[in-house]
Amino acid sequence: MKPSNAPRSASRPQKFRPRFAWSQVGVLAILLLIPACALGRLTSGSDIRLLLGMFLSLSVFAFFAYRSDKRRAEAGEWRVPEATLHAMALLGGWPGAFLAQRVFRHKTSKLSFLFIFWCVVGIHEYLAVDFLLDWRFSRGALQFLQQQMA
Repeated sequence: MKPSNAPRSASRPQKFRPRFAWSQVGVLAILLLIPACALGRLTSGSDIRLLLGMFLSLSVFAFFAYRSDKRRAEAGEWRVPEATLHAMALLGGWPGAFLAQRVFRHKTSKLSFLFIFWCVVGIHEYLAVDFLLDWRFSRGALQFLQQQMA
């Protein structure tokens, strides 16, 4: 019997291992909690399906844009501009972008990109909290600016 050059693990079938930890899905769920509450309050008395569909569509679109950019990067082709990826996140597709970063391990080490991405997520969180508090922070900031101008 001839010894095989292949590593021992290559002969065994490998188990499927997701490229992200389930704890990251938990982080996403926590990040979505406040915007979901704000969205629920925003649509009270109306059909929430339209807004949910819009945000879900933006997230799916962002997810596949990241996938496309990752594949293009691996193939050495023209890339999706970072500004486009950030615009999709800003318009509401940040949950899909968050998942895509983890699933495809894409745009996870470039600090300048991550800084802008997390600022976009922070803007969404801030607006959701401020909306739930009847724009308390925004009104306070506006009053402060008016006092400074007077």
